[in-house]
Amino acid sequence: MRIGVVVHGPNIIDSGYALKLIELLKEYGEVSARLGGTMGRTAVIDASLENLIDISRKLVPSDSLKIFHEKNVDVIFLLNYGKSNVTGQVFGYKVYNHYVDKIPQNDIPVIQIERPGEADGSIIAWNNDLDIVGELAERLNLAVVTPQQVYNSHIKNDAEGVNQRVVHGVSPGENIMVNSVVIGKTDSDKLTLIARDNHIVDIIGGELKAHGLEKLGEVDLDSAIIKTGLLRHAKVTPRVISKEKPDVFKVTFLDHAGEDVYKFRDSALVITVGDDTTLISSDILYRFDIPIIGITDGDLDKVVEDGFKVKNSIIFEVESGFDDVCGQDIKRIIFGDKQVSCDFSNIDEVRDKIAEIIKDINCEYKIKYIN
Repeated sequence: MRIGVVVHGPNIIDSGYALKLIELLKEYGEVSARLGGTMGRTAVIDASLENLIDISRKLVPSDSLKIFHEKNVDVIFLLNYGKSNVTGQVFGYKVYNHYVDKIPQNDIPVIQIERPGEADGSIIAWNNDLDIVGELAERLNLAVVTPQQVYNSHIKNDAEGVNQRVVHGVSPGENIMVNSVVIGKTDSDKLTLIARDNHIVDIIGGELKAHGLEKLGEVDLDSAIIKTGLLRHAKVTPRVISKEKPDVFKVTFLDHAGEDVYKFRDSALVITVGDDTTLISSDILYRFDIPIIGITDGDLDKVVEDGFKVKNSIIFEVESGFDDVCGQDIKRIIFGDKQVSCDFSNIDEVRDKIAEIIKDINCEYKIKYIN
């Protein structure tokens, strides 16, 4: 039997269950595994699993399922470790239905293993109840949950109007991230986002952040990736992948946290704009020993427990609300309108050029050096 495995998010990897489940599934056939999602990639790297779990492409889970469908495997497993059984099962429901919309014929069994090792862990056969479901449920001590149960419990009464989206499994005081942009904070365990004309305009169960909404811009609320709380919960020791330093000092400009930071692995330096973008990106780039120059204004929403930065990185902390203004001028003056990378001699030259641009804006700033 040829088995495709889609691993989602860092928690299933940090818990050790991604590796355990892949090894278990090898007892049933030939296993291929792949992953989507930026923070999951860092977890794969930290666990030295990149030769087992394919992280070469940034894919949403439904596209990863689609790849295995195109390879005509015999069964596809989706491995996830949500914050609760509710968030995990709703996640699986949405992923499975997005996947079905992308394929011509739904003829390959899809099975989700959710929160293994937890008392509320479950296994869901989304389209075909194979014998392996009951066997794995018994071996892993998981409850067998049907798609109809997920729909009846969590989906049926959620959507009152096409411009509302209920977010499950939240807790008060958590950041709300939409497509990797922090747009607010929860103040309840129930959260509903409301959009009009593809813009989020209201919230029930939290407080919106105007600056975040401005960064987010237009969004399809139905297909948006929405997360709350920390992107990665586990305390980890980051694994740094050694690589040869490039001959050319290539500097890259990172527009926003939702970009695929991994495509900048050949850069000598990355310029990041915004507190959250700088935190997330520097943490990823740490694994590749790439320093950053971050433009921040101190308006930080904590989205990872520990944000690592390469030694010799530089942070420009500008006046509140000026990080995007400075970022726009840096991109325009240094990179032009149509490119996001160029060559410099060294990081000091880049630092001095950025300082000159910020001074011309008549903006106060402080420089912090990472030692």
